[in-house]
Amino acid sequence: MTRTTAPPGQVVIAGGGIGGLATALALAREKIPTEVLERRPAFGEDGAGIQIGPNGTRILAALGVAPMLEACAATPDALQIRDAMTGRDLARFPLGPWIAERYGAPYWTLHRRDLHRALIEAARQEPLIRIRTDMTVTALRDEPEGVAAVMADGETANGSALIAADGAWSALRTNPFGGGAPRYTGKCAVRTVLPATDMPHELRRPEVNLWIGPDVHVVHYPVSGGEAVALVVIFDDGRIAGDWNSPCDRGWVGARRQRFAPVLKDVVGRPDTWRRWSLLALETPPKFSVGRMALIGDAAHPVLPFLAQGGVMALEDAAVIARALAADPEDPARAFAAYARERTPRVRRVADASRNNGRIYHMEGVMAAARNIALRHIPPERFMSRYDWLYGWTPAA
Repeated sequence: MTRTTAPPGQVVIAGGGIGGLATALALAREKIPTEVLERRPAFGEDGAGIQIGPNGTRILAALGVAPMLEACAATPDALQIRDAMTGRDLARFPLGPWIAERYGAPYWTLHRRDLHRALIEAARQEPLIRIRTDMTVTALRDEPEGVAAVMADGETANGSALIAADGAWSALRTNPFGGGAPRYTGKCAVRTVLPATDMPHELRRPEVNLWIGPDVHVVHYPVSGGEAVALVVIFDDGRIAGDWNSPCDRGWVGARRQRFAPVLKDVVGRPDTWRRWSLLALETPPKFSVGRMALIGDAAHPVLPFLAQGGVMALEDAAVIARALAADPEDPARAFAAYARERTPRVRRVADASRNNGRIYHMEGVMAAARNIALRHIPPERFMSRYDWLYGWTPAA
């Protein structure tokens, strides 16, 4: 068995996605060294969009990553909500300058690839961060002298503490954190990114567009500085995809767009390539920390994508766990317990709000009619102020 020699105080991070890399950068800002273990042989090209609200862009700025993203981020002016079946406009809520002024940080839409590249580049420029690829962590051990991540080939990586950030299909959340396997919710998402010029002219405005209907909704928004559009469709579906990047047949998507309004039917019918993932929930949530080991991001709390906060919750986790370790460097177990106490109610509230949004989006009949009337009549700024608790979040001092 090969053991690596760890620098004093090193934290091992299992997972090199958004949460893992953001945590490494946040810890580097606190002068804490990290070793990031990524299971993939090379970082891939994630073909998806991601929305980052002010509670996330604020963290990216604090990590020094925001300047690397400004050229490729889009800053949508508004959230435009439409009826997916009739095409009727239901509501328009302010983003752009309004939300940036209210919360002191912008609302961005990005290609996930651009965000991940920026985090990787920033991490590779940081001498306190070591990134290793093709490292599949299969087990965690709490030892008298520290903690160890055990790889599939028997190699171990050692540190004073360990953070598991290995995603929604986490192999590490069960032992020692006591979490259960993911449960399929009966809904799936298909996604693609297409050139902005492929969109109908009336849908090329810099907006987040949300189309809602019975048991389905569609979201599209600009990415890559407005040169491309990320498109996501949520359907009911009985099949399960084993990861979040499974190929999806164009005809399967097309067959499910028949009820859509003509312009939306046209949009969904244009892409040739789709990727599909199953929406998951945890019947048995894990503990966020056990001794000198902790979970972050989707490994700890997969959040349904109805509030556009999954990636942002990982960024928040990174900020909180780094601050907790910096405040109590001699006792990682106590620091991680403080992290868990702070994050658990916050993530639960976000998850509940996301589930509730999903129910509202997918209403039908009388309930949908009442929803549409409410959306058309609520003052836009008053509606958005209901999310002060979400977008105004900052790490506790």
